[in-house]
Amino acid sequence: MTENQTDSLTLDEIRDRLAPLIPAHAAFDGWSDDAVRRAAQDAGVDRQEAALAFSDGPMQMIDAWFAHIDAAMAGALPAEEMEAMPVHKRIRAAIVQRIEIARPHKEALRRALAILAMPQNAAKAARLSWRSSDAMWRLAGDTATDYNHYTKRMILSGVYGSTILAWLDDESDDEAETMAFLDRRLGNVAQFEKFKSKLRGDPDRRFSISRFLGRLRYPAR
Repeated sequence: MTENQTDSLTLDEIRDRLAPLIPAHAAFDGWSDDAVRRAAQDAGVDRQEAALAFSDGPMQMIDAWFAHIDAAMAGALPAEEMEAMPVHKRIRAAIVQRIEIARPHKEALRRALAILAMPQNAAKAARLSWRSSDAMWRLAGDTATDYNHYTKRMILSGVYGSTILAWLDDESDDEAETMAFLDRRLGNVAQFEKFKSKLRGDPDRRFSISRFLGRLRYPAR
């Protein structure tokens, strides 16, 4: 596609088109204007239009890439395939699929997480984490509208985030350490679901989600 053929694209469409291409360059150039220019050249998109589409800088680039991962994950896991699995297997499949999508861009993801960890980006990082968790739960068929809607996403944010950090440092064969880590974390979630069932029958018992999440954050390895 030539640059002239992209004249009719909106800025949102340009972001969607470049989102999966920028990480290949961000691994070397950082999440920078240079990475956007190189991605635009790859896609045959006008460089000035591309710069305008990502005028808000690195966070906008990372946001677009994470949104692409959400969409690619959903496209790779058909509903009929997910329906045949128990819920915890659906969540596992979603996380593993996200890792598959990000695998060619491990260094770009490492750089992205360093940017997200900056104090000024904390609120945006939390929103992106929530959005990814929501995408996974919706893919898994979750329809909860009560407090479970929020607790499930809070817990999954912790599971997914810690699994990604483990994966970035994993040098084991076939990423066995990451998969074992993920399965342990999902085991914690399963225990939580059992505990919630007990609480439903005993309304006088008080449960602290913050205490539970604190335990999830530092699991025994």
